[in-house]
Order: sequence, then C-alpha cells, then structure tokens
Amino acid sequence: MGVAGCGKSTVGAAVAAAQQLPLVEGDDFHSAASRAKMAAGIPLTDTDRAQWLVTLGGQLAAHPDGVVLTCSALKKAYRDQLRAAATGLRFVFLEIDRESALQRVGSRGSHFFSASLVDSQFATLESPVGEPGVLRADALAPIEQLRQDVAAWLQDKDPA
Repeated sequence: MGVAGCGKSTVGAAVAAAQQLPLVEGDDFHSAASRAKMAAGIPLTDTDRAQWLVTLGGQLAAHPDGVVLTCSALKKAYRDQLRAAATGLRFVFLEIDRESALQRVGSRGSHFFSASLVDSQFATLESPVGEPGVLRADALAPIEQLRQDVAAWLQDKDPA
C-alpha cells in the first residue's frame, strides 16, 4: 500500500512470486468512470472508492489461502474495510517522498494515473505506521531487499 509511484505493483509481483501466491492488482478493479477521472487529473473521492473497496474485499475473501493485493489503501477507514474482509490481513506500507513519487509516476508512459494527482495522494494519506500488522518499508530500497524484508516479516506469526 502507499501513494502512486511507491512501487506497489513491482513489489507486489515480486512478493507474490516468491511466496507462490496469486497477485491481485487493485488498479485492475477501478471502474471506467474512476479511471477517466484519474486520467483527467481529478482525484477520487470516498464515494468513488466505495465500490472498489468492496470489490477488493471480495477478492481478499475469495483467496482464503493467501493473496498479494496491490492497493493504495490511503485512509485508515479503507484499511479497516479491507481488514474486515480478511482476518489477519497485513499491509506493507511503501513509504516514499513526494519528489520521488512524482518522478516515478511521470515516467510511466501510458498508465491512466495522471502525475498531477500525486499531491492529492499525499494529502489523502493517513499513515498506517503504528497500526497492527503494518510493515513500514523504504520504497526506494532495491526490490530484492524489499522482497526479502517482506518475506521475513511474513514469517513472523505476531507482526508489529
């Protein structure tokens, strides 16, 4: 989880492959209307995200043996909704600074998310640090290091 450009898709894919779990890309479940808003540089509202979060919760519930889900989960209420769908759900918070996120999003090419929305992502973000079942990770660390850190953390039966 984290703001646009933090590496959710890349890290999620690496973790899913290493853990031999299915990968669910949260962006694939945005409605056409939400995608159009984001492409136009219009931030999503809680109302825009409501059905998306229900759908993602359904994806979590459909994989009782485990799944890696990439999702911004910017607000505590969003994370709590996802936790309600999957007992024991954990979040890897890929923390990144604004400038690095802007640079990464700007270099994506054909992705539907407008770089102009990065500031709104930071404005919406409610840090999950201190919530149970959250690993804070440096989004700028090498992917292999992140994969190893997440794997070690997942082995812990009582995560911080």
